[in-house]
Amino acid sequence: MSKSAAVFNKKKFINDVTETVRHMYRKQLKEASQQEIFQAVSYVVKDVVIDDWLATQQAFDDQDPKIVYYMSMEFLMGRALGNNLINLKAYKEVKEALEEIGLNLDVIEDQEPDPALGNGGLGRLAACFMESLATLGYAAYGCGIRYRYGMFKQQISDGFQVEVPDNWLKNGYPFELRRPEYSYEIKFGGYVRTEDMGNGNTRFIHEGYQSVMAIPYDMPIVGYDNHMVNTLMIWDAEPKEGFQLDSFDKGDYNKAVEQENLARNLVEVLYPNDNHIQGKELRLKQQYFFVSASLQRAIARFKKHHEDIHQLPEKAVFQMNDTHPTVAVAELMRILLDEEGLSWEDAWDITTHCVAYTNHTIMAEALEKWPIEIFQRLLPRVYQIVEEINRRFVLQIQEQYPGNNDKIAKMAILYDGQVKMAHLAIVAGYSVNGVARLHTEILKKEQLKDFYEMMPQKFNNKTNGITQRRFLAHANPLLADWVTAHVGEGWITDLSQIRKLAPYADDKKAQQEFLKIKHQNKVRLAKYIKEHNGIDVDPDSIFDVQVKRLHEYKRQLLNILHVMYLYNEIKEHPDMEFVPRTFIFGAKAAAGYKNAKLTIKLINSVAEVINNDKSINNKIKVVFIEDYKVSNAEWIFAAADVSEQISTASKEASGTGNMKFMLNGALTLGTMDGANVEMYEEVGPDNMFIFGMSSDEVIAHEHNRDYDPMQIFNTDQDIRKVLTQLVNGFYSPNDSELFRDLYNSLLNTHSTQYADTYFILADFRSYAEAQKKIMEYYKNRSAWAKSAILNTAHSGKFSSDRTIQEYVDDIWHLPKVKVDVE
Repeated sequence: MSKSAAVFNKKKFINDVTETVRHMYRKQLKEASQQEIFQAVSYVVKDVVIDDWLATQQAFDDQDPKIVYYMSMEFLMGRALGNNLINLKAYKEVKEALEEIGLNLDVIEDQEPDPALGNGGLGRLAACFMESLATLGYAAYGCGIRYRYGMFKQQISDGFQVEVPDNWLKNGYPFELRRPEYSYEIKFGGYVRTEDMGNGNTRFIHEGYQSVMAIPYDMPIVGYDNHMVNTLMIWDAEPKEGFQLDSFDKGDYNKAVEQENLARNLVEVLYPNDNHIQGKELRLKQQYFFVSASLQRAIARFKKHHEDIHQLPEKAVFQMNDTHPTVAVAELMRILLDEEGLSWEDAWDITTHCVAYTNHTIMAEALEKWPIEIFQRLLPRVYQIVEEINRRFVLQIQEQYPGNNDKIAKMAILYDGQVKMAHLAIVAGYSVNGVARLHTEILKKEQLKDFYEMMPQKFNNKTNGITQRRFLAHANPLLADWVTAHVGEGWITDLSQIRKLAPYADDKKAQQEFLKIKHQNKVRLAKYIKEHNGIDVDPDSIFDVQVKRLHEYKRQLLNILHVMYLYNEIKEHPDMEFVPRTFIFGAKAAAGYKNAKLTIKLINSVAEVINNDKSINNKIKVVFIEDYKVSNAEWIFAAADVSEQISTASKEASGTGNMKFMLNGALTLGTMDGANVEMYEEVGPDNMFIFGMSSDEVIAHEHNRDYDPMQIFNTDQDIRKVLTQLVNGFYSPNDSELFRDLYNSLLNTHSTQYADTYFILADFRSYAEAQKKIMEYYKNRSAWAKSAILNTAHSGKFSSDRTIQEYVDDIWHLPKVKVDVE
């Protein structure tokens, strides 16, 4: 395989794969398993990538660009092989070469595990951003953790979610490189001793700590057709001293493996259940672990090329993706104060010109807060620095708002026994951005109002985006080829060019072609559902899809309650006109989130009843896709007719699934929430189905506390029937109380919690009406095809390339890097 598709040597590629199988497994190609062939193909591809990777590093050394270090607890990368081939412009050539020797690239790609480095939209956004940075030619390192088991692999047993380890590394991962030469010590616990150095200077010495070594594994992030390869730097933990034989020989077996256990626990899982003190401690340790290691490596890299640490802001920016990496503020201060010997003023000046913060949530409970007791005990020196940052900031508040103790209560970093990480990020960050226009406005007017009033210059918006290379070029090759045939291939690196499709929306031939592609993708997904769920679904039915992280504000419960309502309607009126529907769900619920897990059980219980009721003639099918992840998501986006984006207005920061569906020609059923608002502006009211309260209405109800779901329950017999079915055993004949907690959450019976927090019953009728409109509209295949094409044609704004360019222009100020390959 050679440097680009233009000079792709089929014979050499086949020979390289054959030789790699021989050297790695001592086998002939015909004897190798599909997994072994996947490994061999990946190593051959990585060989090409490494040439570009070395050239990129050389360009960094020669051009000395400013680098963004993108710090995130999650990187939901998806499979690398196919995406790397797309970006090397070699996908079709490799596919043909493999076919010549009787191998199927689709089957080979299927051998690759999804790297279990993330869970939801936060992690997938980070992955899209890394790919866009490389494609646009900007220097970047992603900084995260090499989780051994990710969040978990989801299995569905008797309708319940069961969490099992996701052992994605069991066969080794070909697209990573262990870099022990860049290992760093990370310290936890202990105490801080001070020494008077004279001249009023104090030296802080951390003693009595436990420590682990952070070892980076680098993964290549390949830019599209430009030889640029950036690096995802994910940290593994190893014991500093390893197995302590002397302790073992003395019979102290626990002591012998103490350091190994500390290291292993740090990188075992993403988001340990933090309903208990040990879980909270582990989560904070994880955050500090990857942040400290990343900062140490970044500063070592800077010092290799520069002598004056004061120039750091000219060469490095640390983007904190949500509050998880916010400890970076205090850790950077610690390094500058204790290791570089700077004054507080100089260290603070550098830090506040290097760190920037992205807020990803309007939900107050998701703005991380740590009990001071835990934070101080685990990170004693870092806590001292946070204390001093807080002391100085409180003085600023008092100066600006004399006598206003309420401001201190709302804004202090340390208050009420807690360390408030979002406050630390805002105080230190030179930029604070939301991820959709509506989200940013709500932050400024509601959650972060006091900070916005005090420092408005920091706040800005960067509407999220997705990479079209993965979510169209790779996920939907039939549609990608069709788009290219109509508008050229410029859309691959400039998605705004896809707007040139719009004139084809009225073209009958184009409509038929588009519908045919959609149908083929539905057939592909129907086959997957048959294989994995044992359910026959009709590709001619409406594929109505809601796939995303399971949280109450995303309202999967509203969706399934409506399915129950439709089922009741069909049972009562068997002859009613009805376009067959396939409702497809996919979601993981956090291990400790009881109501979310119960919602998964309800979806599966409803599916069992409806899918086995022959009397409704397959008018409705309900499918729950087990272990939803990037690889099966790609097939789902390509096949969807309807995209459910039904969060309670004002709760979803942005969403990116909504953009992936839109790009693939699905019509959105949604509230005016997150990025839906901007999608609506792009594609227009005729090509989306909007329902429900506005964010202003929701916020007003929350402020006034004047919403009473019981009133709806008492006056709407259809809703009453559906809710009663939750607790009369209709969907749980062996335990009529199984869904009682969901019932209570909607009606506030036997609960002190505010009833129907996410306004499911308030929006139910509006949602049902919108669903009726969808059914009517779908009957007109020409009109539906027109709307579908217009959705694809108007998705240009929602490329992560556009988002990244805005970050570069407004926040990071990075130069382009030119990579020369001989």
